[in-house]
Amino acid sequence: MSVNDVGGRRRFEDSEYTLHIYPGSIAEGTIYCPITARKTSTAAEVIDSLIDKLQLEKTKCYVLAEVKEFGGEEWILNPTDCPVQRMMLWPRMALEKRASGDDYRFLLREKNLDGSIHYGSLQSWLRVTEERRRMVERGFLPQPQQKDYDDMCGLPDLNEKTLLENLRNRFKQEKIYTYVGSILIVINPFKFLPIYNPKYVKMYDNHQLGKLEPHIYAVADVAYHAMLQRKKNQCIVISGESGSGKTQSTNFLIHHLTALSQKGFASGVEQIILGAGPVLEVRWER
Repeated sequence: MSVNDVGGRRRFEDSEYTLHIYPGSIAEGTIYCPITARKTSTAAEVIDSLIDKLQLEKTKCYVLAEVKEFGGEEWILNPTDCPVQRMMLWPRMALEKRASGDDYRFLLREKNLDGSIHYGSLQSWLRVTEERRRMVERGFLPQPQQKDYDDMCGLPDLNEKTLLENLRNRFKQEKIYTYVGSILIVINPFKFLPIYNPKYVKMYDNHQLGKLEPHIYAVADVAYHAMLQRKKNQCIVISGESGSGKTQSTNFLIHHLTALSQKGFASGVEQIILGAGPVLEVRWER
């Protein structure tokens, strides 16, 4: 890398962008608030600028939410997330504010003391969403395109490009699991995601594959109940390149299986199996 490359990269990261933040009921009368930010600016820094510009109460806690379709699911940004970097992943029409690009936006939300999000006038939001749905049904607005498929067997056009685009879109939303029929594709996020706690163990207990969002617990659950019902041993094959997360996936499988059997908590079976993992891996490599 040359000195010019370093300088160019620094100028690129120092470039300023304008974020349009929609405060909703938090600042009535303000449709959106333009905030100047850099590629490295964090959500916490953007919120501080919003508080000063809109003269909001500093004693309250605020978060930024990203929405990729009108009335769609809101993705809460962590304080260290960089809104500009997320915005740069939007399609071109969203960045140019054309047509359906208005569906992509950042919202300012107030966080309650219990950690939940305060949505203000929810009835007003639902009314606008219902009106939009009716206009879509009557043909006055285009049908919203499905952003991703949790089972790629449902892709209308199955080829390498659409397959990779679907995986990429899901990964951007931190959806690292995707089905291809009964096969589970996993993309290593190289960070811990809060989707492996006891709530998820209970959620995926005794559910048919594909009924819930793809998850490695679903695969473990299907194998466990198939073993009980058919009285036959079951096998789960985990394959991938080095660093793809095979060992961690095995750990998650063992954790869910021992939780289902309710033996690991009392006898330490889970820790014994996990401790044998590195030894088994070395023997397999040889």
